[in-house]
Amino acid sequence: MADVSAPLEQFVVKPLIPLHLGSYDISYTNSALLMTIIAALIMLLLLGATSRRALVPPRLQSLAELSYEFVIGMVRQEIGDEGIAFFPLVFSIFMFVLFANFIGLIPFSFSVTGQIVVTATLSIFVIVLCTIVGFVRHGVHFFHFFLPPGAPLYMAPVIVPIEVISYLSRPVSLSIRLFANMMAGHTMMAVFAGFTITLGIFGFFPIAINVAMFALEVIVCALQAYVFGILTVLYLRDAIHMH
Repeated sequence: MADVSAPLEQFVVKPLIPLHLGSYDISYTNSALLMTIIAALIMLLLLGATSRRALVPPRLQSLAELSYEFVIGMVRQEIGDEGIAFFPLVFSIFMFVLFANFIGLIPFSFSVTGQIVVTATLSIFVIVLCTIVGFVRHGVHFFHFFLPPGAPLYMAPVIVPIEVISYLSRPVSLSIRLFANMMAGHTMMAVFAGFTITLGIFGFFPIAINVAMFALEVIVCALQAYVFGILTVLYLRDAIHMH
């Protein structure tokens, strides 16, 4: 956590290695550092868990296998065997969001998923990919996605714009949901931590609230990773099977 008197300071992106390419600022920031750490931790987990592959798996291998089974089960259930080709993508997104959420809970750390630019980039990537998949598999018939089967043709001028707006709003809702949940939770914990320091020996009540909020944030972090992952799978299912 950052300075408790300024709870939003923990979300400030700060350059660690200033770099400029012409008029563009490409500095290596605290956000980039945390994303590098997240990627390294995920690779270490998976490489360490699969290096020995014991018949009776130790904790690290069990954790990796549980993550694998959870995501591949989600893909198979929603898309079927056709979705297995997209498993590496869904697994990577799920693990990145999960690790980013949990690392953001570490005091004096940085919440990567509390940055709208990160969540928006992930969301736009997912929607653009799903759109490309839809056109590759169905060609111009993908436009039928915006007119549900059985809908009367004379209702098309009303239904199609609504469906297009709904489709285009997907990256907005996907990114804001994750960003807002992470930012709100972390901000509230910083605020109550400030109350604890201000009240001194009478700060027991804010401490109790912070402990409860931390436990709730752990659940929210896991839940938001699942929501981001399952929505990615559902959007891929729509692109593959169209409704």
